[in-house]
Amino acid sequence: MSKNILITGGAGFIGSNLSLKLINNGYNVTVLDNLSEQIHGNALESPLYKSIKDKVNFIKGDVRSKDDWRIALKGQDIVVHYAAETGTGQSMYEISKYIDVNVGGTANLLDILTNESHQVKKIIVASSRALYGEGRYDCSKHGIVYPNAREVNDMKMGDFNCKCPVCHSNVTLVATDENSKIHPSSIYGITKQNQEQMVLNIGKALGISSIALRYQNVYGPGQSLSNPYTGILSIFSNLIRNNEPINIFEDGKESRDFVYIDDVVEATFQAIEFDQKIYDVFNVGTGIPTSVTEVVSLLISAYKSNIDYKITGNFRIGDIAHNYADNTKIEKTLGFKPKVYFKQGIKLFADWVNQQDIVFNGYKKSIEEMKEKGLFK
Repeated sequence: MSKNILITGGAGFIGSNLSLKLINNGYNVTVLDNLSEQIHGNALESPLYKSIKDKVNFIKGDVRSKDDWRIALKGQDIVVHYAAETGTGQSMYEISKYIDVNVGGTANLLDILTNESHQVKKIIVASSRALYGEGRYDCSKHGIVYPNAREVNDMKMGDFNCKCPVCHSNVTLVATDENSKIHPSSIYGITKQNQEQMVLNIGKALGISSIALRYQNVYGPGQSLSNPYTGILSIFSNLIRNNEPINIFEDGKESRDFVYIDDVVEATFQAIEFDQKIYDVFNVGTGIPTSVTEVVSLLISAYKSNIDYKITGNFRIGDIAHNYADNTKIEKTLGFKPKVYFKQGIKLFADWVNQQDIVFNGYKKSIEEMKEKGLFK
């Protein structure tokens, strides 16, 4: 396969790391990115942007513009589509923006591929565990079930457990595979569902190999420390380094599958290099859930801090309780296995954070925004 590849959002956290790996493997990389202030701050000083500057063909542009797409797609054989608004909480009140960028931007790509000349042979779209909503569970009476979004009244009473949709009893978390029910609980998750369905549908219709990678919670050195809407590791790290107390939402038992940036890049690289015609979806995670309380404890230890944390019982509408990946399919098809697990990765992340300036990231403001909308309880 030819080596011309376009990465939208390629100046972002995952995109910039993928760009560097592809360059090292002989690819000609073009990046289309709008250098969003929420992610990059002062774009010219953004470490992520500076890491790829002068190493890629950089196009400052927006996926909402078909003209920008046309310029970026010229001569490309592969498209890796990362450009998107991210963050479940923010998506619940900036709805038009998330739809315009995530769904509309993808529609522009597919419109051009369908109606205009091009040489694209493969599309890889960044999907998300968010499209699953609550993950896969086992009910002692009804077997495998997929709980609905938790009831606000239950959570107000301090009950954060997921319930069987049939008998409403508490259920036991198990790994979520790609055949699990798709029922996102946030606008962000809905847009990710739409993106991958659109890409797979049109890709197959046009005979363009199409892969959706359902990333779990990606973290590692280089992730934005200034974006208050995504990344609990960054949020907690900033609080710890500013000697501010940490308020843990819900009961602190909520968990996520944290997958290290190098592993995410490797999984994506393997998808790019896969030389068979394919139209499919893959989880990208570690297969191990980690609770928020454990995350905070490990970070406090990594930063050698004695800061306090409090489990508050507060919660955000649209958040899920748990989700972790079943990696069986990607291991079997693409040969991907994660190499960095959380206790090792968190140390690497904290070592990097300690070398960065302490930042104010507007986290408290983001919570106030949700309170104003009635989305934070």
